[in-house]
Amino acid sequence: MRSRLGDAMAPAKRGGAHNRHHQLKQLSGGVKRLFGKLSVAVIVLVICTLSLLSSTKTYKPPASPSKISVKNLWGTVASDGWRPSSAPRSDWPPPPNESNGYLRVRCNGGLNQQRTAICNAVLAARIMNATLVLPELDANSFWHDDSGFQGIYDVEHFVNSLRYDVRIVERIPEIRKNGKTKKIKAFQIRPPRDAPVSWYTTEALQRMKEHGAIYLTPFSHRLAEEIDMPEYQRLRCRVNYHALRFKPHIMKLSNSIVSKLRTQGHFMAIHLRFEMDMLSFAGCFDIFNPEEQMILKKYRKENFKDKDLKYSERRAIGKCPLTPEEVGLILRSMGFDNSTRIYLAAGELFGGERFMKPFRSMFPRLENHKTVDTSGEISENTQGLIGSAVDYMVCLLSDIFMPTYDGPSNFANNLMGHRQYYGFRTTLHPDRKALAPIFIDRENGRTAGFEEAVRHAMLKTNFGGPHKRVSPESFYTNSWPECFCQTAATNPAHKCPPENILQILEDQLENEGTTNSDTAQSNLTSVEEN
Repeated sequence: MRSRLGDAMAPAKRGGAHNRHHQLKQLSGGVKRLFGKLSVAVIVLVICTLSLLSSTKTYKPPASPSKISVKNLWGTVASDGWRPSSAPRSDWPPPPNESNGYLRVRCNGGLNQQRTAICNAVLAARIMNATLVLPELDANSFWHDDSGFQGIYDVEHFVNSLRYDVRIVERIPEIRKNGKTKKIKAFQIRPPRDAPVSWYTTEALQRMKEHGAIYLTPFSHRLAEEIDMPEYQRLRCRVNYHALRFKPHIMKLSNSIVSKLRTQGHFMAIHLRFEMDMLSFAGCFDIFNPEEQMILKKYRKENFKDKDLKYSERRAIGKCPLTPEEVGLILRSMGFDNSTRIYLAAGELFGGERFMKPFRSMFPRLENHKTVDTSGEISENTQGLIGSAVDYMVCLLSDIFMPTYDGPSNFANNLMGHRQYYGFRTTLHPDRKALAPIFIDRENGRTAGFEEAVRHAMLKTNFGGPHKRVSPESFYTNSWPECFCQTAATNPAHKCPPENILQILEDQLENEGTTNSDTAQSNLTSVEEN
């Protein structure tokens, strides 16, 4: 069992030189060395990791504002001595055998909104000393997919990985009372948005003790992100980056796609969020014809709050998603040429081919999961979670990732955080507010110095390296410094946990079990003597 736990807890090591063996060591966390034979699920993940054949150079922005080394961007960003580490660094007792009750949650939204909700559910269970019932994934609100948690994630790995943190069951067990079998009915609560820890330790816990179980629904953004308790934040990282592993067939399919993309060298993944829901949300209508504008406005009226949004104002402050052409112009200005291989992670682009044509003329080597997947599995699940899960893994493993609209996009935000934790893998994160006036000038005929201005704006971004989290940036987008450590840290809070942290946690868990077993035996003996 330990072999399945190793990669969930062992801190990954990073240095200045990153090679294939080192990337494997980071993801598996030294499992093979510590615990021997890997499980099938781990082997699949290792195979997936071996596809990371990218350059091992690290990228630091140059002193000159007009120079960008595309060659170095294919590598990783300079880590400045930081490495990912979500293992506990202070006293972290195992979950007691007896909890305060059962916690059920219903995670609504798309795959990545559900992912953050699962992380919050695990933390909420830890806060309340509750037994977590395997989270429910809403089948109706987004994907109309009833795969559920068991259909997307590796349940055994999830439960085993978190055994030092919370107790998890697949369903609330029945109890026997007065010789009869009885079901525990969970008391339903609608938790407040971004509820503080205190809400869970008071109101939610009180209801749990009264009823034996509570059911929190909906459970999207129902626990505050910014919690001034680093160990709680590290638990979120353990869930997000270690425990939540897609099922083996999804990992295998993702690896197959990545391997095919790598047959001709490096590749970039772009989340092209030029889709109806995001354009409607942003209120960016004027570039479309009257019929398309009616569709967008109707969608906005049905799904979002009514607001007076002026396109010119929204565009000027960078609130509109980048168009495919603008994405192409950014890449070309940075020095990428038409031989660049690009994987597009996107739904159906609104406006059709006329918006893609300029981008395709600049970068013709475009792929998506439908063009690369020869198994046909994704095409059979076009409205389901599998396509989104595969897109996520391909973007995670790509040499460069570029989101075109982070805003409320859980997919882009989660990926930026995961790639940062995965070894500061290069992310091109356009500052739409800084780029907006440059594009507006170009549209008005003022093209002199355009590419220089774009490069200057892009060089002010961090490319996925360590940086301070500033609101509205999400913890799930940037978990630095809580989920990172320094081997030679001067600040005690940044020191890495001991190398034998797994053994310490395992001993604590065994001691807890022994203590509870001794107590139970003592009680039984007392009863027999009486």
